[in-house]
Amino acid sequence: MARRTTTPPPDEDFEERIIDVDVSTEMRTSFLEYAYSVIYQRALPDARDGLKPVQRRILYSMSEMGLRPDRGHVKSSRVVGDVMGKLHPHGDTAIYDALVRMAQPFSMRLPVVDGHGNFGSPDDLPAAMRYTEARLAAAAMLMVQSIDEETVDFKPNYDGQETEPTVLPSAFPNLLVNGATGIAVGMATNMAPHNLAEVIAAARHLIKHPDATLDELMRFVPGPDLPTGGIITGLGGVRDAYQTGRGTFRMRARTTIEQVTPRRKGIVVTELPFNVGPERVITKIKELVTSKKLAGISDLKDLTDRHKGLRLVIEVKNGFNPEAVLAELYRLTPMEESFGINNVALVDGQPRTLGLKELLQVYVDHRIEVVRRRSSYRRRRREERLHLVDGLIVALLNIDEVIQVIRSSENSAEARTRLTQVFELSQVQADYILDTPLRRLTRYDRLELERERETLREEIAELTAILGSEDRLRRVVSGELADVVKQYGTPRRTVLLEGGAAVAAEPIPLQVADDPCLVLLSSTGLLARTADARPLGAGEERAAHDVLVSVVRSTVRGEVGVVTSAGRLIRVSVVDLPALPPTASPPSLSGGHPVSEYVSLGAGERVVGLGSLDPEGPGLALGTAQGAVKRVVPDYPANRAEFEVIGLKPGDTVVGAVELTSEDHDLVFITSNAQLLRYPAAVVRPQGRPAGGMTGIRLDSDAVVIWFGAVDPAREARVVTIAGSAGALPGTEIGGGKMSDYAEFPAKGRATGGVRAQRFLKGEDVLTLGWAGPAPVKAVSSTGKPVPLPAELGRRDGSGVRLSAPVAAIGGALGAGDAGPAPTG
Repeated sequence: MARRTTTPPPDEDFEERIIDVDVSTEMRTSFLEYAYSVIYQRALPDARDGLKPVQRRILYSMSEMGLRPDRGHVKSSRVVGDVMGKLHPHGDTAIYDALVRMAQPFSMRLPVVDGHGNFGSPDDLPAAMRYTEARLAAAAMLMVQSIDEETVDFKPNYDGQETEPTVLPSAFPNLLVNGATGIAVGMATNMAPHNLAEVIAAARHLIKHPDATLDELMRFVPGPDLPTGGIITGLGGVRDAYQTGRGTFRMRARTTIEQVTPRRKGIVVTELPFNVGPERVITKIKELVTSKKLAGISDLKDLTDRHKGLRLVIEVKNGFNPEAVLAELYRLTPMEESFGINNVALVDGQPRTLGLKELLQVYVDHRIEVVRRRSSYRRRRREERLHLVDGLIVALLNIDEVIQVIRSSENSAEARTRLTQVFELSQVQADYILDTPLRRLTRYDRLELERERETLREEIAELTAILGSEDRLRRVVSGELADVVKQYGTPRRTVLLEGGAAVAAEPIPLQVADDPCLVLLSSTGLLARTADARPLGAGEERAAHDVLVSVVRSTVRGEVGVVTSAGRLIRVSVVDLPALPPTASPPSLSGGHPVSEYVSLGAGERVVGLGSLDPEGPGLALGTAQGAVKRVVPDYPANRAEFEVIGLKPGDTVVGAVELTSEDHDLVFITSNAQLLRYPAAVVRPQGRPAGGMTGIRLDSDAVVIWFGAVDPAREARVVTIAGSAGALPGTEIGGGKMSDYAEFPAKGRATGGVRAQRFLKGEDVLTLGWAGPAPVKAVSSTGKPVPLPAELGRRDGSGVRLSAPVAAIGGALGAGDAGPAPTG
């Protein structure tokens, strides 16, 4: 197939010409020209300075514009316009994009442009060039250092009116330090950033030991050092890349597991993989949670700021293992990404895939050549200056004769000729003498010139020695690289993990196991759960500073009910409660959380006990201040967070709630007028939730129930009562306490008055505190300090003895029989 092209005639008389061109040949030729242009003029960096043409032109133009670090910023559009007008006619967008990337600290390990304004983020684009400003960063001065000393070749620009460098001197290995990425035609490059100090250390080692092996170089460069930090796993791929130029490794976010709220743990992300922004991670997590592909996350907050840096807080639901959730985040989100290394760069104008040693060798050779050319240039310039200084010194030594020769000459040409003949000077020296002002021909200037001549001779000798010795030349290059590290070296940011992250012998379950446990409520209102469900033995304490007032058997992912004095039962998820560590000695409940963190209480409302939500259990037993008793049928609604379990009369409150484990247990009332009534729980018929119960104890007109509970009559039990004055402020009166054997109190019928539990002494007219339960018994003050109780058992209706401090709460041994059965649902 051929294409016909028509060449238009220059005038009407010129005959039309048609040229037949083979389409395949035309396409092949045009494609190769396009591919060549993309490869060499746009996409691939030079292995010597690590820059693409557009980047090189930006740095060179900014240097020529005088935009040094000690000068003010200028509009980015001014830089872009200068670069596009003189050197890079490929459009302002490509130039500005390259300028922005060289200024971004999250893209470059050592930024070479100092940007002022919005230069973007890993998630957002930068502002337009008319809104931002730029100048060269301090590190960029190393790239263009000594460019005016004939260290590199120059070539004409696109229109031949300007010249541009073919490569920059590059006083540090920019390609390895800042990496590169680009897509050409039929090839691409993707190079990871590295630590400046590590790369230079390897380069200096290679300068001293040209035959160094890859293993020796990797002692200095163990792996990439990414601008955003993070963690690199799988160093086998890194070694492959250093050996062959191609390899893959995994990048992970750096995280910690912290207690982000008083009740929940969370995953805190402080560093993300290279080229991954927080918005991308947040969007992906929300998408996975919405689609229910990721479980265990309750909230996600971005607390990033410019002072503390990146901080993503991923709150983990109670009942889920944070380590397992983190593993899922690594698997499903950009918090773990792969990086494919493809070290393709231009070497002598040809694209090549290079390993670590080849990259270092190309840079070292380039730097040696730059220092050689610089030294040659400096020696030549010093020799030229020395030649002029020698001539000027001759003129100063013969100043009178020189003046006479000049005065007697007809013109400057004759003076130049006579000076060269009389004093054996060169034409250059003669011109310099004629151009020198008379004010410099003083004795002081002569001394200065002689000192300058000595300095020049020493410098020329030094430069000659460098040029004459390859070993000395290499030492100069190595020393200059060491100076760069002192000024710009920074610690490593990226952690390297050999062979990937540690893998557990068995996978971590995502959710916490639904193991049996005990839910504990203390007298000071602290809630907690045990890490196991072993029974509490007689005499064993679970709280060093407190006493337990309620214990319910449950499972970790189950629920328990919190019963309040208003007759409400509020569901609480057991997994939300803090777990007391399983230890040989009983753990302290000081690790518990206040019950107010889990339930909202009204004015004057308080928690009176815990209850199991097991529909197969005996249910709750409640006692009120006005003497009502109720056993609740455990038909609790499954879809309600809270509900009433008793219909209270006006002014009445629940004083006690206990989870019955057997109908053989006694229900016990203790009243303010020192009456105690006990009878089997079986005599109370269970009722539905709305019911108000039945009469439990007959009260005198001025008496109220101060304590209600359940006691196993088959166990050794005690009754503790404390008497005081009704007019005293609560918690201030020490009172008289008495401990009695529970077996001394006879069982009576329901709705009777009971028997006397303590005889009042003078000044005592009311019981301030009462309790009945298994021995041994412990009493504490409002501050949690133990208060000794009478050691000897008093008579059932005897009087008490004065205590050492006011008692706030009383508790006893809570065994397996006191904790309700685990819920079956």
